[in-house]
Amino acid sequence: MTDLGTVLWVSAVVIAVAVTLLWLVSLAVRDSGIVDIFWGTGFVLVAWAVFLIAEGSNSRRLLLVVLTSLWGARLTIYLAWRNLGKAEDYRYAAMRAKWDSRWWWWSYFQVFLLQGVLIWVVSLPVQAGQVPASPAIGWLALAGSVVWLVGMLFEGIGDLQLARFKADPANRGRVMDGGLWRYTRHPNYFGNFLIWWGIWLVAAESGAWWTVAGPIVMSILLLRVSGVAMLERTITERRPGYAEYIRRTSAFLPRPPRP
Repeated sequence: MTDLGTVLWVSAVVIAVAVTLLWLVSLAVRDSGIVDIFWGTGFVLVAWAVFLIAEGSNSRRLLLVVLTSLWGARLTIYLAWRNLGKAEDYRYAAMRAKWDSRWWWWSYFQVFLLQGVLIWVVSLPVQAGQVPASPAIGWLALAGSVVWLVGMLFEGIGDLQLARFKADPANRGRVMDGGLWRYTRHPNYFGNFLIWWGIWLVAAESGAWWTVAGPIVMSILLLRVSGVAMLERTITERRPGYAEYIRRTSAFLPRPPRP
């Protein structure tokens, strides 16, 4: 039987190869922002690589790979639709200007390899949950699947509502505060949060409780690093009315707006 150490090693190699190839593509197209589109795909690659070599419970392996693939595919398609054909994201453009001639090699470590490490850590539940042969799917995995589904609905519906809002020229410069955005300023991030805690519950039922590091890291990214904190750092300066939106609307956990 394939042990956990082998699974973790194989997934690390798969990610390293994938981000290295992606880095080479970014050099050719002069756009480091393609790493964002790859984010969801990276988890799908890990899930399937482990699925092919692990010999754990068939039902749990299949459940974990399906949940991960559906999330990763939706996110990749959405980000590709939103970003491909546009200029490089301002964050990477700023770093490119800062590092100048050194960016071509520094981007490998600061952007691509770093994202690979994060994918490996966050996906620990997907990896470790496919190793144990027992128990079979039980109530905890079913609860995790429900949490995952609620998260997918929040993330998918939130993205769709925002895309429709932005597509209307009459909304240029306005704040999206309808639909799910009425109850949380970041329904898509909240959905992502639920998705990974749901996947962890599925893995935890197999005894992989220690993989809680995965959803914890994802939660930190969403709340403190590249999610809520980064997006709102300057948005009040760029979008009139956002300060009032902040005052009445929850930052993350959904709740009725303040009067």
